[in-house]
Amino acid sequence: MTETNIFNQYLKKTNTIIKNKKILQTTYIPENLPHRDDKIGEIAEILAPALQGDKPSNILIIGKTGTGKTAVMHFIGNELKKATVEMEDSKCVFIYINCEVVDTSYGILYSISNQIIMDPAKRMPPTGWSMDRILSELTTVIEQEKKIFIIVLDEIDRSIQKNGDDIFYYLTTMNEILKESKVSIVGITNNAKFTEFLDPKIRSRLGEERIVFPPYNVEQLKDILYDRAKDAFDEDMLDDDVIPYCAAMSAQEMGDARKALDLLRISADLAERNGDEKVTSAHVKLARDKIELDAMNEIVKTLTVQSKTVLLSIIINKENGMDFMTTGDVFSTYKFVCETMGLSVLTQRRVGGLISELDMLGIVHARVKSFGRAGRTKEIELNIPQKICDNVKDDEIFMDFKKKNRKQTTLM
Repeated sequence: MTETNIFNQYLKKTNTIIKNKKILQTTYIPENLPHRDDKIGEIAEILAPALQGDKPSNILIIGKTGTGKTAVMHFIGNELKKATVEMEDSKCVFIYINCEVVDTSYGILYSISNQIIMDPAKRMPPTGWSMDRILSELTTVIEQEKKIFIIVLDEIDRSIQKNGDDIFYYLTTMNEILKESKVSIVGITNNAKFTEFLDPKIRSRLGEERIVFPPYNVEQLKDILYDRAKDAFDEDMLDDDVIPYCAAMSAQEMGDARKALDLLRISADLAERNGDEKVTSAHVKLARDKIELDAMNEIVKTLTVQSKTVLLSIIINKENGMDFMTTGDVFSTYKFVCETMGLSVLTQRRVGGLISELDMLGIVHARVKSFGRAGRTKEIELNIPQKICDNVKDDEIFMDFKKKNRKQTTLM
């Protein structure tokens, strides 16, 4: 690497606060999972018969984000794999699929087959086969193994929302055909009402055991962070109030351990980049603001063109001196922006609906204000930082609007 490389100045920094960055990643599976021993034991007891060739019950794991569902199943999967090595005649195979990444029925069946068929030359194609064919081929492959397959479908509600409950139909139907092998399904979801979306026949076939993961409280989050921190940091790298502060802020967010870990990791990263000797509560505050900013930025990026146009109209009004504005004020600016861009103009009522959606996302505050006999309207206030406003104005969909209105609107 030459002296002129831009990364040299950062790689030469000697002030390293984090000893092992991998341990602070939310994807890292530690040897110890504090406050989840009861859930590990409950699930392991259900799945244990698989090691002796008996099909265990299907399981549905329910819990909010950051309650340890995925970590526990990865931990159990690792333990199952160790047990299969230790037991010469073990008949269990553990398969994990993230349905947020692989969200089609074909893709899920293809991913299952890939984890069974080790020879690349014999693997099924990622596309091109009918569902009947890939299901038939996969059933044949599983039957030849003469084993019990534990198939974990994480974030399964994502696949169901997009494609319906076909994947459950395929996997439960497969069990009716299999003689020498069997399939047990472990579904992981954030949605407590998940099974209500399933066909009654599929619900009956699943016959699952439900396990609910409760959110972590402040003390439990502190234990989780202390457990990670002892291996991730050298002594005296964290102020005494850093971990309690991270835990307290995350407990307010539904007891999310992922957020707690993200806060601690980003706080340490910020301290390192700043050349500070240790992590303080001030770094945690900065990390919280950064996480919230990044989250809001992602929400704004996913808005539709019309919603972004309504938001741009609110930003224009704000920067033209309107701290508070009515739906009519927004609609007037919105109409001007649409006409300039050649975009279809929605009705004022529909624009009001889009403003309500922005309000639900926390991007604006929209309060209904009554004018007596004159009627009611929304009083709208922008609720995002200037950096995100700048990102909206710089969005490529508004490039033509910026060029055409340099003289008319100074804010763009």
